[in-house]
Amino acid sequence: MRRALPLLLVALAGCASAHGAARATTDPDAREWIQLFNGRDLKDWDIKFAKHDLGDNFNDTFRVEDGLLKVRYDKWTAFNGEFGHIFYKKPFSYYLVAAEYRFVGDQVTGAGPSLAWAKRNNGIMIHGQSAESMGKDQDFPMSLEVQLLGGLSDGKPRSTGNLCTPGTNVHFGEKLITAHCTNSRSKTYDGDQWVRVEALVLGDSVIKHIVMGDTVLEYRKPEMGGGSANNMKPGVKIDGTPITGGSISLQAETAPIDFRKVELLNLEGCMDAKASNYKRYYVKADPAACRYGGGARP
Repeated sequence: MRRALPLLLVALAGCASAHGAARATTDPDAREWIQLFNGRDLKDWDIKFAKHDLGDNFNDTFRVEDGLLKVRYDKWTAFNGEFGHIFYKKPFSYYLVAAEYRFVGDQVTGAGPSLAWAKRNNGIMIHGQSAESMGKDQDFPMSLEVQLLGGLSDGKPRSTGNLCTPGTNVHFGEKLITAHCTNSRSKTYDGDQWVRVEALVLGDSVIKHIVMGDTVLEYRKPEMGGGSANNMKPGVKIDGTPITGGSISLQAETAPIDFRKVELLNLEGCMDAKASNYKRYYVKADPAACRYGGGARP
């Protein structure tokens, strides 16, 4: 049977954070958000572009300016399938991740009609493979994509917080879904407005997409499988393998975009109420993380 989400997690989902970097506290209810993007530089991230070596920030596409993490194409003169991703240095399994973004400007020069789908298109890739495990020519990491879409100001609906599944499949209830993308029920966000999208991720059980505080999509039991992650190294994807955790990355998918916040609330930690770093919102125990009187458990 599927277990119900703890009431505290229901309250957490969709709550915008006003916190800065995580800080030590003895308050079991104080939410300690980790600022994945520190507002200054990209030192905690790894960059991988298709057709390029790990660490090559091709055409200075990912950059930090004015306190924003930006994806820009002003130094590109053509596009030949060099999809890019920027990976946070640490994997997670149980967490609430959030990004605040806005689309700006025009699609990369040379994208062409075949890439019309990529206009104002980005994504938060969760439960992904590591940057190091990607093939040099691989286009997208095996992952679950919380798809970020901007409206095209044409009067047509274009939801955000959708699901796409490069190299993966998921279940809706007990049914295995193999379609590459599934739309959410979010509204359309036209123009250059800021939008907050979150994903509540509980290992390989429940995953929720949340847009501006509203849950717009829910699924469970992600596993390896499917296509749309091309030129992978042999042996990395073993179809049917459950996915319980992995990397978090952001895309460079031909559309200029700004991120003013990328943050994460880790839901795995010390669940011993006697410890100084106990948190009531944790749902997955990590006994090794417990601290007692300023030190770790013996």
